[in-house]
Amino acid sequence: MSLASSRVFKACRALLAPSKSPAATAAANAPTTATKAKPKTRAKTKTEGVVPRKPAGILMAKPVSPVLRNFLGVSEASRTDVVKRIWDHIKQNNLQNPADKKEIICDEKLKVIFDGREKVGMLEMPKLISRHFVKTA
Repeated sequence: MSLASSRVFKACRALLAPSKSPAATAAANAPTTATKAKPKTRAKTKTEGVVPRKPAGILMAKPVSPVLRNFLGVSEASRTDVVKRIWDHIKQNNLQNPADKKEIICDEKLKVIFDGREKVGMLEMPKLISRHFVKTA
């Protein structure tokens, strides 16, 4: 028998060995008097000890224009929150074009925000909304 085949058969013996009974496994894993059982410690979670970060970028609340303030009802909002509330308004009033779902048919409230346009593309919304965020130094 070659050296390579003996390695394979030794591994197979371990795999093909008869399994131990549950009582024998429990007895083998039980701590003996010679070894001390370690006290169990609580596992740390991912959020434990982590300092919450201040929102940045599109998640940071910024002052909005008076027009957007009237629509939202708040003086400060994050970009994600503004887009979410506009989409809620669009869905609630069924303002999506049924033929082209990427197109939004503006009602009177949205016309004020979107510079008086009748229709706005879904991908144009962020550009039109960004004008309503007041620049702060």
